[in-house]
Amino acid sequence: MTVWITVAAIGEFVPGSCRVVETEDARIAVFNLDGEYYAIEDVCTHDGGELANGKVEGNEIICPRHGARFSIKTGEVRGPPAYQDLRTFPVRALDGVVQIGAETAEA
Repeated sequence: MTVWITVAAIGEFVPGSCRVVETEDARIAVFNLDGEYYAIEDVCTHDGGELANGKVEGNEIICPRHGARFSIKTGEVRGPPAYQDLRTFPVRALDGVVQIGAETAEA
């Protein structure tokens, strides 16, 4: 079952910014790239470091620890030392807020 979690009001989430949301099973980095929203797991697949504080170049995030590169849009690895893609999450802008979809176990 997908649960929608509010990240921020659209007006507070300006292009070029990132917000981090913690769910039951993941830490998720949400990016605003030129008015489009994307969400990736905030864990480098190389060594488990956080990505949200990394440098953004175009639509890529560069891991601040060892320089692995990932597509913010697709989670795809774009440069070593990482070789495993990132998990991505659905994002929507609805009723003036940005939300991410997280899977939860049904009760």
